[in-house]
Amino acid sequence: MQTPKVTIVIFGATGDLAKRKLFPSIYKLYQNGKIDEDFAVVGLARRPWTNDVFRDNVKASLDQEVSTDENVDKFISHFYYHSFDVTETDSYNNLHGLLEELEGTYQTSGNRIFYLAMAPEYFGSIAKNLQSHGLKNSPGWTRLVIEKPFGHDLESAKELNNEIRVAFDEEQIYRIDHYLGKEMVQNIEVIRFANGIFEHLWNNRFISNIQVTSSEKLGVEERARYYDHSGAARDMVQNHMLQMVALLAMEPPINLSTDEIRSEKVRALRSLRMIEKEQVQDYFVRGQYGSGHLDGQELRSYREEADELAQSNTETFVAGKVMIDNYRWAGVPFYIRTGKRMAEKCTKIVVEFKDIPMNLYYKEEPKKHPNLLVINIQPNEGITLYLNAKKAGAGSIAQPIQLSYTNNGIDGINTPEAYEKLLYDCMIGDTTNFTHWDEVAYSWRFIDSILSGWAATEADFPNYASGSMGPKAAHELLEKDGFHWWQISEEE
Repeated sequence: MQTPKVTIVIFGATGDLAKRKLFPSIYKLYQNGKIDEDFAVVGLARRPWTNDVFRDNVKASLDQEVSTDENVDKFISHFYYHSFDVTETDSYNNLHGLLEELEGTYQTSGNRIFYLAMAPEYFGSIAKNLQSHGLKNSPGWTRLVIEKPFGHDLESAKELNNEIRVAFDEEQIYRIDHYLGKEMVQNIEVIRFANGIFEHLWNNRFISNIQVTSSEKLGVEERARYYDHSGAARDMVQNHMLQMVALLAMEPPINLSTDEIRSEKVRALRSLRMIEKEQVQDYFVRGQYGSGHLDGQELRSYREEADELAQSNTETFVAGKVMIDNYRWAGVPFYIRTGKRMAEKCTKIVVEFKDIPMNLYYKEEPKKHPNLLVINIQPNEGITLYLNAKKAGAGSIAQPIQLSYTNNGIDGINTPEAYEKLLYDCMIGDTTNFTHWDEVAYSWRFIDSILSGWAATEADFPNYASGSMGPKAAHELLEKDGFHWWQISEEE
């Protein structure tokens, strides 16, 4: 196991992402011996904090998110704060001096990660300033980590990419999609390519449809302003949902190198059937939550969450039928859905296999039980294979049985969170689970066609109750093809 030496510079170190994800993830890496004692973290933000104030805040965030031990004080001694204005030249010059000083103290060999945990409108100017002030020129390697959203559409994504590429090469840019750090998302490739029982059947001859669901019980909470500018299509479908579709649909790579895996994902995204503006309503459904009840609580509608949302037409739910026009997948629909204020928090994939031509064991029971492979990504990580078998004393009728494997028994302390895994990958230079520019571009190309279709028609919102599984039209989308959503909360 590599134990990299590095200085991590976090832009936006007083924000929620740094407190809830980055500081705890760096601590877990430290706890597990995955980072060398020679490391430093520099927090940048506008607030006039001292190192001590910053360290107290880091310790408080650790106490909230992870189990700490007696080494926590030693750990936070590696944290330094620098009051910073991203538009000021002096800020960059002073940061340069601080980094050189810390690299002398910790012997990090000049290895630097610049993590932009802040608003994307600053990404381009920060990247240019890092180059023009010599911050990316060090004796070691330098890497730029960027959070989503990467643009608002294809055109803005191209502009942002061009700005960043002036300063950093593609192999230095790490676009984080935290779904790609989740254990069971990474397991999709293993389930497919390490098991002949699945990979031989992984095509349109044996699979009738694939369903990808990512639902949340939460509403927009404090993200109202950002979310209303984004919506579910940009916030979830363009990145997380299409990344999972790409992993499910990609061809087997010739080896497990980053370039080969990315190449196959890009080929899958290139194969997405483009949807014309007038066809969008046949393939995609949008929704916005109204009032409702969930877990005994009465919930407000999206438009009541904040004053500026009163007339909003932003979607909080998307369901879609995605077609992949290649030899392997021709004719097989990939159904995706994601939404807020839904009945359960859950991310899962359901692969429904085609039924056999004549099943002798269905004649006494009209309801069929197709074979299913269910990949639970959260909350109950694991896989379940649904087969049919005769249960004792049940006559000759076949009934579903489940073959299950779950990660629940693994000690949570030793199970890496998505950000912990991705931060470590960044430190060792493994870009496999980060998004390449080509993936971003093809995803935006697909989503832009959906958004342009919606822009041409007025939405009838709200159209689903909080605590439900989305609009009626989302169920009809599958029913017209002879399928139905395999419900999150019921045992099918």
